[in-house]
Amino acid sequence: MKALVYGGPGLKSVEDRPKPEIQAPDDAIVRMTKTTICGTDLHILKGDVETCAPGRILGHEGVGIIDTVGAGVTAFRPGDHVLISCISSCGKCEYCRRGMYSHCTTGGWILGNVIDGTQAEYVRTPHADTSLYPIPAGADEEALVMLSDILPTGFECGVLNGKVAPGSTVAIVGSGPIGLAALLTAQFYSPAEIIMIDLDDSRLGIARQFGATRTINSADGRAAETVKALTAGRGVDTAIEAVGVPATFELCQDLVGAGGVIANIGVHGQKVDLHLERLWAQNIAITTRLVDTVTTPMLLKTVQSGKLDPSQLITHRFTLEQILEAYDTFARAGDTQALKVIITT
Repeated sequence: MKALVYGGPGLKSVEDRPKPEIQAPDDAIVRMTKTTICGTDLHILKGDVETCAPGRILGHEGVGIIDTVGAGVTAFRPGDHVLISCISSCGKCEYCRRGMYSHCTTGGWILGNVIDGTQAEYVRTPHADTSLYPIPAGADEEALVMLSDILPTGFECGVLNGKVAPGSTVAIVGSGPIGLAALLTAQFYSPAEIIMIDLDDSRLGIARQFGATRTINSADGRAAETVKALTAGRGVDTAIEAVGVPATFELCQDLVGAGGVIANIGVHGQKVDLHLERLWAQNIAITTRLVDTVTTPMLLKTVQSGKLDPSQLITHRFTLEQILEAYDTFARAGDTQALKVIITT
């Protein structure tokens, strides 16, 4: 089968690989139909994710059709259309029982990280019964690819961890796909203000279309000053970091008001300064999280009901044979206006 393989920092290639086989009774082999590229894949290619070794097939998102199942799989059978969660969960260990599927002792974020992932014609998915979701007949499968990772990540790590509440003020630093996912799901809670901050006017324009009440281009270095002016000098109740670089996390520290929350989503590949000399007495909370995907069933219902439309995030489409072009397009989002790309396998 064809697959996108990580060759070490800065290196990737399309290779022929053997079709995966059942290794454990709770495995399923899924024939991929649609997958995508995540910002985390770009972090892997930068060398930021030490757990991902050269030779790994990348990708942790997508939808497909069950090809074969292990003897222990009871919820799915060949031919079923399924959504693949980016997090594999046994459902039985201590962490899974606490809803922390990302820390499952035999799962977690393993696809495209410590085992081969979804940017291929087939993928082996461990713990199939508790890590796959049935796709309803007639559903928009392209849109559901966004529920593998980006929407639950924006919602859980940004909105829920950030304690977004009715009437609150929210600043989201980073108007890329994950920041926009946080923007879309923050609106479930009717905050009074959602302020999007980015360096790219095009992405800020999209943020306004998606429901941002204010947008700020931070190129002039005055974003914090502008936010303080918009909030009568108080700062925001929730500052969501959705980029993963030191400057954006430091900006969140400048934006958050007393009693507020900084919710980190970004994948950080280098150290960041924490300014406790200013924040020690401000009653703030700082949260970090790897998505657990505990909200995926709820998000599926909001998509089915029409309350949430993830297809808005899709800007480009490619075939698996064009995946190197897809990576180039996604990595140069400032030039290509890319948000999420769909790769049909």
